[in-house]
Amino acid sequence: MKATEPWLPYPAGSAASVVTKKAGSDGGYGVRDDGADSTRQGELQRQLSGRHLNFIAIGGTIGTGFFLSTGTALTKAGPAGCLISYVFVGTMLWSVMVCLGEMATYMPTAGAFSAYATRFVDPSLGFAVGWLYWFAWAITYALSLTASGLIIQYWNPDVNIGILIAVFWVAFTLINYLPVGIYGELEMWLSSLKVITIVGFIIFAICMAAGAGQEGVLGFKYWHDPGPFAEYLVEGATGKFVGFWAVIIQAAFAYQGAELVGVGAGEARDPGKTVPRAIRVTFWGIMALFVVSIWLMGMVVPSSDPNLLSGSSNASGSPLVIAAQRAGVKVLPDIINAVLLTAVLSAANSNVYSGSRVLVALAEDGQAPGIFKKTNARGIPIYAVGVTAAFGLLGFLNLSAEGSKVFNWLLNITAVAGLTTWGSTCLSHLYFMRALKAQGIDRSSLPYISRFQPYTAIYGLFFNILVALTQGFTVFMDWNTSDFFAAYISLILFAVCWAGHKLWYRQPGVRPEEADLVRGRYDSHEELAVAAGPV
Repeated sequence: MKATEPWLPYPAGSAASVVTKKAGSDGGYGVRDDGADSTRQGELQRQLSGRHLNFIAIGGTIGTGFFLSTGTALTKAGPAGCLISYVFVGTMLWSVMVCLGEMATYMPTAGAFSAYATRFVDPSLGFAVGWLYWFAWAITYALSLTASGLIIQYWNPDVNIGILIAVFWVAFTLINYLPVGIYGELEMWLSSLKVITIVGFIIFAICMAAGAGQEGVLGFKYWHDPGPFAEYLVEGATGKFVGFWAVIIQAAFAYQGAELVGVGAGEARDPGKTVPRAIRVTFWGIMALFVVSIWLMGMVVPSSDPNLLSGSSNASGSPLVIAAQRAGVKVLPDIINAVLLTAVLSAANSNVYSGSRVLVALAEDGQAPGIFKKTNARGIPIYAVGVTAAFGLLGFLNLSAEGSKVFNWLLNITAVAGLTTWGSTCLSHLYFMRALKAQGIDRSSLPYISRFQPYTAIYGLFFNILVALTQGFTVFMDWNTSDFFAAYISLILFAVCWAGHKLWYRQPGVRPEEADLVRGRYDSHEELAVAAGPV
């Protein structure tokens, strides 16, 4: 008897048979041999451990944005304003992660965000969220490949970026066709280098603030001069608030990627245990690294340092390097540049993985061609990976001046994809709780229960919408039509996708008593063993 659900409660590929629950049946269990049916369409394999999920999310979050753009954040808001902004966005991320935790442990699905929006809220919302999120990762793959070439040019300006893009595209596309367990291991080691670098900077900055550098004891010197808050675009208190809000938007983009725990949940071993643990470790790990680093950057680098605004795409523009130069350490730029290279390669690795799994989720909900559900014997969605990876070739647009303009517009489309995903996750959780109540399922029976609901979800939903709507606010201070569309093209595209799907299919919103709380639901090993006997 073959299972009719797309999930596997045990790691696939083993010699043992696996017990799966028949969707829509009377609760009986069927036994299926993995080897006989390992190529079933839509069937991913549960090979990711908790540490894999942690580092997939950390690898997707800590990238060149952290190592480079934190410098511009410091100049916009000053050390105190920058720190408060990152802490505040951290609370937004927390609300998203705990909402995701409840749904992803109860119903671990690859590409979870679009699936939850489709099943609990509205199919049109799931369509818009899923396709925009997939497009964001597909285009970001091209960005990561291009950035790797620019970083390598720091050592050899004469190297051809086109060759580097081609080499890395082949390498990381092939990596994503390896078993997902191997992908998780590679991502773990690549991400570990970034974490080690940040921890090393924290230790270095503490020593520098204590007087180890050539500038003597710094302490909170730069919080007094040039001051804790910086003015941005306008003067006075208004300028300080503008700087604070500009960094909130920047921090929201910097934190994006932490939600990849939800993407990997569909391939996690024993998600009832590994996903909640991975969410806690990921959130607190990223939060601690970001907040402590931002706090120390404001202590060792003044917000008025002109090098922070260099706009360089390599190590020379990193606040970590600027701090080392001010301390008189000369070897650090090469080390940081090497870490930057590791960061973008790790991001490239995550881009294809996350994008392809979202495409699988869309296909399973009938919102993408069914061929994207097809997997090979190793559980890899071969066509979803191939189509997602193909977008990496758009990186070649940067080899010409006109092509780079097109590429930048494509990147603008992806800018708000993370915020729409975060917001839809909070909204989906509100509807998820409503469906549980309507169908008589006690929330206390969930594998993971978060605190302060539904207020946590409402908080996250409100501020994600607010930041998404105001992320291009500087356009209204100095109007430019081109800049307006560059800032809001992603929201316009999101609205078009939602409205187009709604008008074409005429599907109503999901009624709570009819929400799908069965398909993809995970039952623990113990429950399965009781029902079916020893495996």
